[in-house]
Amino acid sequence: MYKRKSLIIILSVIALCAIAAFFYHSTAKPSWLRKSEPVDPSVSSASGQYNTYKHLKVPTCVAKIDKTYFISDCYHNQIIYSDSLETPLTEWKIMADNINLGHTLASDGIVYLADDTDNHSILVYEKKEEKFLLTQKFSSIGIRPHYVVYDDSTSRFYALSSMTGEIYVFKRLENSTEVVLEEIRSMEELSESYIRSFTIMDDEIYFVSGPNAIVRARLSDLTFLEEYPVGPELSGMVQLEKIQDWYYITISTDIDGNQDAATIIRTQDLHGLIDGDYEDIYSLFGEGGTPYYMTTFDGHWYLTEHRKKKRGLWQFDVIDNEIVNIKLLY
Repeated sequence: MYKRKSLIIILSVIALCAIAAFFYHSTAKPSWLRKSEPVDPSVSSASGQYNTYKHLKVPTCVAKIDKTYFISDCYHNQIIYSDSLETPLTEWKIMADNINLGHTLASDGIVYLADDTDNHSILVYEKKEEKFLLTQKFSSIGIRPHYVVYDDSTSRFYALSSMTGEIYVFKRLENSTEVVLEEIRSMEELSESYIRSFTIMDDEIYFVSGPNAIVRARLSDLTFLEEYPVGPELSGMVQLEKIQDWYYITISTDIDGNQDAATIIRTQDLHGLIDGDYEDIYSLFGEGGTPYYMTTFDGHWYLTEHRKKKRGLWQFDVIDNEIVNIKLLY
């Protein structure tokens, strides 16, 4: 009888340990890497006030989230928004003015993430009572985070540290507005290059040339898959987009940083770039400036541009692989 009671006690202890271990691993060790630092939403920005600038100063990104349009006005250190792209700039409202040379904005429809480039940070905003409040801040996000997107298929935000080639992966916690830093991904091929953006295609990611080649990797862990060498004249790429049967690429500088090399090209085969197998299409947009990021919404494509007076935002269509309906908006 004594042995039987002892066995029952031992089995009970084992069961309790197993239950404790389960709850420890499921609750005591969250899957994320880092939570944000606290901020004071009451002093976050001049959100809701009207923009006072009549012209854009180095616009880098235009986006539509739900029914609202946004422009990252990089050198004015602000993001502005409107319910129409036809609204005069001084009738757009300020979403955020506490950003140091921010380049992009991304959203899952609930929270908004912006890169605070020269503060090496990612900022998180929420819309409350027709204003956007800064609710979280992630500091020490590599060096000059330059590009952030939201990917529906993985329900994650991806932010690029432009000077280190690292990808910072953020997620919003379920049934919450809290965002956490889940993971940092890196690959040796990108470690010593200045890279301005990436493009997610299915389960792969393409990094535009900084290391004299476009690099293709697996999105889930940045396992290297392939590279596409480019000549020095194409080295300073900004963005790559696949539109119908062609890859469209904006170029900011050549390998020496000369913006006179800025252009837009397209090719059907990335392998042919090193041999000059591409079309230069910048003449369709007037040339002379520096084309930057491309986005698509409302059935059109949009291109931001700087370095050319009175030119900042283009709209165009691609029909049967032909570029048509080019329109200068700002």
